[in-house]
Amino acid sequence: MINNSEDRLAGSNGSTKLAAGSAWLLTIGIILISFNLRAPITSVGPVISKIAESTGMSSSMAGFLTTLPLIAFGLVSPVVPKIAKRISIELTLLIAMLVLIAAILIRSMNSVPALFIGTLFIGAAIAAANVLLPGLIKRDFPAAVGLMMGLMSVILNIGAALGSGISIPLIEQGGLSWKGMLSCWVVLAVLAAAAWIPLALRNSTMLRRSKAVRINSRSEISSTEGTGLWNSLLAWQVTIFLGLQSFTFYVNISWLPEILQDRGMTAAQAGYMVSILQLVGIPLSFLVPVLAGKMKNQRGIAFATAGCMLVGYTGLLLGGSALIPLWTILIGLGGGAGFSLALMFFVLRTSTAELSAELSGMAQSIGYLLAAVGPFLFGVFYDFTGTWTAGLVMLIIVVLIYCVVAWGAAADRVISQFERGR
Repeated sequence: MINNSEDRLAGSNGSTKLAAGSAWLLTIGIILISFNLRAPITSVGPVISKIAESTGMSSSMAGFLTTLPLIAFGLVSPVVPKIAKRISIELTLLIAMLVLIAAILIRSMNSVPALFIGTLFIGAAIAAANVLLPGLIKRDFPAAVGLMMGLMSVILNIGAALGSGISIPLIEQGGLSWKGMLSCWVVLAVLAAAAWIPLALRNSTMLRRSKAVRINSRSEISSTEGTGLWNSLLAWQVTIFLGLQSFTFYVNISWLPEILQDRGMTAAQAGYMVSILQLVGIPLSFLVPVLAGKMKNQRGIAFATAGCMLVGYTGLLLGGSALIPLWTILIGLGGGAGFSLALMFFVLRTSTAELSAELSGMAQSIGYLLAAVGPFLFGVFYDFTGTWTAGLVMLIIVVLIYCVVAWGAAADRVISQFERGR
């Protein structure tokens, strides 16, 4: 965790408060990066069949394509803070956006290897922003952390829904190929990079912040080194809770469009439904953390999220098209609430800010690697059976395991300095 709230843009009077103009520029930069955190990924799901048909890849390989960003999340997340300590958060975020621009363009080339390479680097670039934006917000907006995190969450979800919702219209009404549609998302990345150029090139500020981060990081490493967090049952319960929630989410955005088209929807309608799935969870991203913070334990919320997903997946499994919007909304409500609850556990299940950051790093690294299995495994089941039944049964089993893990993760316990390793 980077907590350097006193390191501000010093004015002529020596004030250490963040200047108003810089605060607005940072806010715009955060908004623009947040738009890029999911849209380049969620735009793939609605056109995955077109990609497979055009390239000749199997459903398993198509599933692996949607898994690559998650693999990058898990592998890159632990490395990013070390890079930021050396060259500053701002410069790292700018580099991430530049990598994202290049990766989107590479993914859009007429080459299967380029498609996979570009997708992998898209995941790496987004992982960097995932890791660094919360630390940046904590450092530069110490009095408005909740507001800024809420803003980031809303923009992220809107971007995710936008990616799913307009992919097919861009092809059918816009006359683009799937490669052209995927390349359109470079516009958002270019805007984000442009906003971060002045922030990253303020050399004197970068040097002060970089030096402060190094000093702060050394002290935090010494205070948390050898904590044995990875031996804590509670830490693993929180980690698996996040991983299973993400498992279901990435299967949803990767394969739900195909399932819905098989149920009789057009590609455009299926894309809209995936957008709805993500949009309905946006209000809960604010409501759930507020409710969770007031409760002694959060088991009721956790089981409610699981119940919504179980009913939704069971409805899809039983077939029929009349109630598909209801099943989709229930899955979206459960998934959206579950994700915000998982993030809240990083705070509720730890006794110090240092442990909270450590738990967040552990959960996001392992959790996203676990989630990466989902789309690929779902595709494998479809290849072997030719139906969606096995994959939907798998999701129901995952949600049942999620309930078991939630019993421990949502309990009224904390990982303290004296309880690590239990």
